[in-house]
Order: sequence, then structure tokens, then C-alpha cells
Amino acid sequence: MTHRIVVLGGGYAGVIAARRLADRLADRLADRLPDRAKAAVTLVNASDRFVERVRLHQLAAGQNLRDIPLRDVLKGVRLVVARATAIDLETRAVRTDDGQEIPYDTLVYTLGSRGGTAGVPGVAEHAFRIADHDGARALRRRLADLRQGAVAVVGGGLTGIETVTELAESRPDLDVELITEGAAGDWLAPRARAHLRRVFDRLGVRVRENGEVAKVADGEVLLGDGQAVRYDAIAWAAGFEMSPLAAEAGLAVDADGRVLVDATLRSVSHPDVYAAGDAAALEDGATRLSCQAAIPMGFQAAENVAARLDGRAPRRFRLRYVGQCVSLGRRDALFQLTRTDDTPIRAVLAGRAVVPLKETVVRSTVMALSRPALTKAIGTNASRR
Repeated sequence: MTHRIVVLGGGYAGVIAARRLADRLADRLADRLPDRAKAAVTLVNASDRFVERVRLHQLAAGQNLRDIPLRDVLKGVRLVVARATAIDLETRAVRTDDGQEIPYDTLVYTLGSRGGTAGVPGVAEHAFRIADHDGARALRRRLADLRQGAVAVVGGGLTGIETVTELAESRPDLDVELITEGAAGDWLAPRARAHLRRVFDRLGVRVRENGEVAKVADGEVLLGDGQAVRYDAIAWAAGFEMSPLAAEAGLAVDADGRVLVDATLRSVSHPDVYAAGDAAALEDGATRLSCQAAIPMGFQAAENVAARLDGRAPRRFRLRYVGQCVSLGRRDALFQLTRTDDTPIRAVLAGRAVVPLKETVVRSTVMALSRPALTKAIGTNASRR
């Protein structure tokens, strides 16, 4: 009897998990293992294209990204292009918006995250959420219509910083401002923050720090102090949110809607469900929302599903961070080295020489989609303890 594995979501974690599982199953067939080891992998995703989320700021700025059809990287995986609308944990089936009901024996939940509103009224109606593909494309179209004007980027995290520098460099005809609730890049080491300031000054980026946004209207940002500032476009990069699907199904989730998993990435409430990437929260603390975490988590979830099918002991997942690489336009970047727990250290690489490093890191994530074994080099750490 064939064991049916369904991977839900075609982002970094989902594609890596599906492809690694398919490779593992191909190895079993080559070894002529008994019927109990046979399995089939299905990936369910709303699009037939892979989205490089780490490049969406480039898309918004008018650059063309590579077209990556999922079928080109999902060797040995059945692809279902449909949006999941429900999970029935009792009958073990995924329901989709086109009326399909896809049964599973093991579910790997990797629906990831999407751009959030941070609870601010008017964001969904009047701002472009650039952490999502559709939002980035919509902002691109809006900027193409502008020959001059003011653009606000709200959010002082990595997405906001990469977006505001990309826009300022590619569109010097626009007045670009970064609005952040705290200090821009306040998690970085002092040397990295100093470099960031120099880049902002060089590109002409205005920075409005400690600028709490109370409301977004049509072409206007209302700040917490009552000040209303007019803009021709508002790019939103403040906060993320999870799909409600896991919570609606009855899976144990944390306060943000991320699936609670044990050290082997298995759901704490439903042992036939695994979760990885942004959508998963380890019992001892959630990982940072990033492909740096999603890729090794997807890889290890696949390894542990395969191990249990073979009757082997699964391995505990542990992510050891190395650093954060930040693009600052096409001609500048910085690399903040960190401890393994993701806290910054004094060591920082910055400037034009870091640009090739950043590009190599980004390209390696796409290479790993069709060569999941590369994930070990990117940062998977597991133990049997």
C-alpha cells in the first residue's frame, strides 16, 4: 500500500521538503525495499511558479525576476495547482478551492507567512504589502506611473530597509522616506547601523524614526502624534501574519497561528502532521521568519518523515544562525555576523565588496530547490539526542 504524503505550500520550506522526500523515495525504490516503504509525494500550491520572496523588493523597484516553474524543480513530485481552503484532520484530507479533496497519510504543513497589517486600519485598502508577490507587483505598476512624487516605506526591518534602498537607488526622481516605529536596524551592531546611516544619506533616504502609524488612508499616513503625511505611494513592510488554515483545522498553534511542533518538527497535537518554515513554531521558541530558517526546516522535516516510514529514529532539529545579509540597492550591502542564537556580534562586513556575497546567498537558495542536499551546507543541524 502506498503511503500518501501531501506537502501544503510551495515556498522555500515546502519545495525543499517535497523534493527531498521524492529523492528519498527514489532511493528506496532503487534499493528494492518492501511495499511498506513505498510512498508518493504531492505538493499543493496556489501557483505553478516559485516566488523568490527575498527578491520581492527588486520586483517592486522594476527589476525582472527569474521565472521558476515549480514543475522544473519538483522531480518525482505530483503538483496540484489549487488553493487549500480546509484541512480535515479526522478524515485526513486537504480541500481546495476547485473542489478537490486530496487524501493524505502524512501532511507537511508549510504554508508560510504573508504580509500583515500590524492591526493598522486602512493598510489592506490603501498600502502595497511588499512581502507578498501580488503587492510587490502592484507597487511596481504604481511606481511606473509616477515621474515624480513621494513614496513611504513603512517598517524598519529587513524588508523595509531593502525596499527603501532599492527604490531610492533605482528611482532618484522620487522622494523616498522610511517610517519605522523604533530605530531603523536597531537589532544590528553599531558598526552596521553606522553603515546603514551612510547609505541612507548617500541615497537621499529620509528616515522618520519612532513614527508610529495609527492609520493609512488614500495617499496619506496618519501618525500616532496626529500628524498626517501625504504620499503618492505607500509600501507596507511592517509585520507578517499566518494563514488561519492550521488554527481553523484544530491543530495546536501559538498566539501567531504557527503550528506548534516538537524537536522533530512533528505537530504536538496530531502526529501525522509536520510543519516547517514560517508556519512552524518549535516548543522552545519560534525561529526567525526567513528562508535561512525555512530551508533547513523543510529539509529536516522531510528527513524525519522518511525516517519514521523506515522505522528509524528521527533527528532533533536545531538551527545555528551565522548572520544576516542585507542588500542596500544593487551596489551596496552589509553582512551582520551573529551568534548561533541569531544575536549580533561586533563583526560586520559592509560595502560594495559584500554585494557578490549577498547575491551568492540568494542564488544558493534557488539552487537548493532542485538539489536539497545543498541545504546541509546552508545550515541544517540535526542530532539524535
